[in-house]
Amino acid sequence: MLFLPAAALCCLCSALVAMAAELIQKDLTLTRRAGEKVSFSCGGTDQCSSTYLYWYQKKDTETFTRILRIDRSNGIVDKRYNHHQKYDFSALKKQNSHELRIQTIKLLHSATYYCSCYNYDTHRYVYPIFGSGTKLYVTVEQVVKPVVSVYPAASRAHLEGKSSLLCLASAMSPPLVQFSWKRQKKNGPLEDLPPAEGEQLELREPGRTVAIRVVDRDALYTYKYRCYVKHEGGTVEAQTEQEVSALPPPVPSQYQVKLLCVLYTVLIVKSLVYCCGLSLLMILRNKGPSTNCTHAD
Repeated sequence: MLFLPAAALCCLCSALVAMAAELIQKDLTLTRRAGEKVSFSCGGTDQCSSTYLYWYQKKDTETFTRILRIDRSNGIVDKRYNHHQKYDFSALKKQNSHELRIQTIKLLHSATYYCSCYNYDTHRYVYPIFGSGTKLYVTVEQVVKPVVSVYPAASRAHLEGKSSLLCLASAMSPPLVQFSWKRQKKNGPLEDLPPAEGEQLELREPGRTVAIRVVDRDALYTYKYRCYVKHEGGTVEAQTEQEVSALPPPVPSQYQVKLLCVLYTVLIVKSLVYCCGLSLLMILRNKGPSTNCTHAD
């Protein structure tokens, strides 16, 4: 009876580790013209337990297709997987990374390319880890950086101690971007948002991408938030900032107000009783018992 829950827990732990590990593909997108060459870089392979590193191609309407594998120890490339474009690709082992190369780009090479390897956990469970992917655009268009703007998002989140920010990236080519935020309090340094700070929703439509970030309002400080957009043409910073004010002092509830009124009333009554009692004692003391003296003639 205990075996199944334990096995399920081990599988869950393995899945969580797999989600946390990721190979490093720094290029979000690459844009090239037909006939040019391109290379895709993959780092962080010291996380891999297996000897081999694999490269995959993923087109928008298709599943992952394995292109080749490279032996991380000696750089030998194996193309046994019968990819229909396998002779267009080559691979190279470098000191701190591995590369997939296309010497002569064709239109049909437009796809996203992922590196991957296998890892083992403490229970010898095998799971794959992947890079974030690099999307190759084969086009006649030039690379154009996005125009970035920041706006306050219309929301009722501020009523719950939160505030929402909106960052818009538009008019870029290629269209793929990544958003990040930094914040700064008055006279303070610029700092990255804590990993657990806020939730982000991204909405994409032709010609633009919008990121909506919900952040917690600080109890003491007012922060100014800046939006950054990573693009193949470079990272663009928004020209405007969004200010998120500190939380206002807490407003007493109706119950607290009534309780304070009762306490003040009790204090006032006690003060009146004390004053009246003290005044009565002073009056009685001043009167005192009267004594009449009789003199004999």
